[in-house]
Amino acid sequence: MTFSLPIDAEANALLDRDPLAVLIGLTLDQQITMEKAFTSPHVLAQRLGHEPTATELAEFDPEALLAIFSAPPALHRFPKAMAARVQEVCRVLVDRYDGEAAALWAGVESGAELYRRIFALPGFGKQKAQIFVALLGKQCGVQPEGWRAAAGGYGDADAYRSVADIVDDESLAKVRAYKKQAKADAKAAKAS
Repeated sequence: MTFSLPIDAEANALLDRDPLAVLIGLTLDQQITMEKAFTSPHVLAQRLGHEPTATELAEFDPEALLAIFSAPPALHRFPKAMAARVQEVCRVLVDRYDGEAAALWAGVESGAELYRRIFALPGFGKQKAQIFVALLGKQCGVQPEGWRAAAGGYGDADAYRSVADIVDDESLAKVRAYKKQAKADAKAAKAS
């Protein structure tokens, strides 16, 4: 993996080497900026003093994990809910994938299977699952047959719709423009 998100180089480096950090970033990527979501795994590792494993987070005392998520600056705008969500996702990894985030996508034979595995994670609805399929396909080389179809519009080759498409400043600007237009369209539809 090689991430070039508009975040601290050390946070990008963690995403490059740790599939769990990518999964945590995507888990947190709601109702906060993408930059905050994908920086938070690095901040979590700093606060713990090491890069956590899924098993460690799954077994972590919930109140202690909440304290880590809540310490200023909080890792998410809703630290209690998201500390619990990250823990739930890690428990699924432990229960179904031997605690290995990469096992979530290792050996999948189709995009549909990859989508189903991701969609089954706590807090991963259709859109977030499609974005993750696109991210894995476009940035990480996880491209089972049918992955673009499973990713919906996020899988389109020239789409600039999500974190899956960000590789430099130009693509970041295109994704931001797309999101801004989508919000404007949604607001206009709601008003009419």
